[in-house]
Amino acid sequence: MATPSHHQNPTPSTKKKKTHKNPEANFLYELNSCSKSKDLKAAISLYDSALSNNTRLNQSHFNTLLYLCSTFATDPDSKDLALRYGFRVFDHMMALNIHPNEASITSIARLSAAKGDGDYAFEMVKKLGDYQVSPRLRTYEPALFCFCQKLEAEKAYEVEEDIDKMGLSLEEPQIAALLKLSADTWRGERVYNYLHKLRRSVRWVSEETCKVLEDWFCCKASEIGSDVGSVKEAILRNGGGWHGLGWIGEGKWVVKKGNVEPNGRCCCCGVQLDCVDIDDVETEKFALSVAGLALEREVKANFREFQDWLEKNADYEAIVDGANIGLYQQNFAEGGFSVLQLDAVIKEMYTRSGNKWPLVILHNKRVRALLENPSHRKLVEEWMANGVLYTTPHGSNDDWYWLYATVKLRCLLVTNDEMRDHIFELLGSSFFLKWKERHQVRYTFLKGALKLQMPPAYSIVIQESEKGSWHVPIVCESDEESLRSWLCITRPGGCEDECKTGSTMETCEIVNGPCCKSSENRNNEKCDDKTTSMTGKRKERSP
Repeated sequence: MATPSHHQNPTPSTKKKKTHKNPEANFLYELNSCSKSKDLKAAISLYDSALSNNTRLNQSHFNTLLYLCSTFATDPDSKDLALRYGFRVFDHMMALNIHPNEASITSIARLSAAKGDGDYAFEMVKKLGDYQVSPRLRTYEPALFCFCQKLEAEKAYEVEEDIDKMGLSLEEPQIAALLKLSADTWRGERVYNYLHKLRRSVRWVSEETCKVLEDWFCCKASEIGSDVGSVKEAILRNGGGWHGLGWIGEGKWVVKKGNVEPNGRCCCCGVQLDCVDIDDVETEKFALSVAGLALEREVKANFREFQDWLEKNADYEAIVDGANIGLYQQNFAEGGFSVLQLDAVIKEMYTRSGNKWPLVILHNKRVRALLENPSHRKLVEEWMANGVLYTTPHGSNDDWYWLYATVKLRCLLVTNDEMRDHIFELLGSSFFLKWKERHQVRYTFLKGALKLQMPPAYSIVIQESEKGSWHVPIVCESDEESLRSWLCITRPGGCEDECKTGSTMETCEIVNGPCCKSSENRNNEKCDDKTTSMTGKRKERSP
């Protein structure tokens, strides 16, 4: 008879918990558990026990403790304990000659800022260089925010300069803090510059940043002269949507919240917003980058010939990616290159541009095949007679040709190519998405009928008008742009007739109320009649 075994495998409930025999590893494991559970007191108890047991501590131990202490440094109930142990832990770390890394310095900077000592926080950041360690934006934040809160403007600006020297870029929270500091200390020119930094950094602002802007404009009045002609030139040069030359107009600002119509017209003041393009410098840089890469990868003589041809034929307003359109939805048995689809796009763009033919980029192998087909020959010859076709040579990549032509001529590009492949990654352009939004025309064919998706009528970015008004998009949870609120900031006489008559306030509505709502001046008691002297400019750009 079989006897039961007394050596059965243990069940999960009977297994012993895994432990680390190494005391240093066990200490780190338990510290990390405290960090995950946000248990500062337990972590401090572990630290005290480790000291009693002469446990050898390393950088990871200290960083975990410092992180926990810095996390609780702003908690009213734990602040004193966090600060006391945080600095004690850091001093212990330095006494053991363990070099801090970026995480260590970020934590001690946060502890210093929580104590109100922005100077020490900034001093710690600058010492990172002694350890050949580069700071990150978060490393500077404690000192920057501390100086901003204490209205120590020159110190905050010094931190910003150091951030810039390190090649780091400010983001919305830091820019908003500097903007508020400048507003609170009545530095109008600084406010203007930070508004433009916001414009370059974000597409829309948070509610918190919006409140900072409202408070400034509701309190501020200034008296500025301007040269209208130079404003328009600056806006054209910048690609539309801003001039960057200073405040324009005189008198108090009118601040409202409202919506923008699908055609880009502000419901509050009637100003037409721009579809913003990249500026002249960026365009030239972009064109040179594309040409440089193309000349590396294409036969130089072929691409230079195209460049020379384009210089002599520079009046096109639209470029068409012929292969992309001809092969659209042709992945079926009888599918091939659709001449009819391409012709529909050519004729539609011809009509939309006031009877100007677009330029179609197509590989010569594809063109030869079409000419050899009797049913297509006549249409292709018609294209050639109208100057529609440029045929790229054997072994070439069409993408370089249509991209270069579009950038160089600053015109529209008809293609569904999302431009995500390695060619466009090589460009590495920070303004590539802005350029695509302004220039790309997408298309569909529904039951053979062409439908074009033109670039948007306006760009959802902070905009500065030639008359000095500002329009600031605010973060929106809905995907429906008509529901997005904008901050409309104008001066009397600086907007369209709708603003003068107030008709939009009566007729334009959103779901929960009127389109435009005037911001209350919460700071009347502290506003004065000071004026700020600056220069300003702006120019309209048609979408």
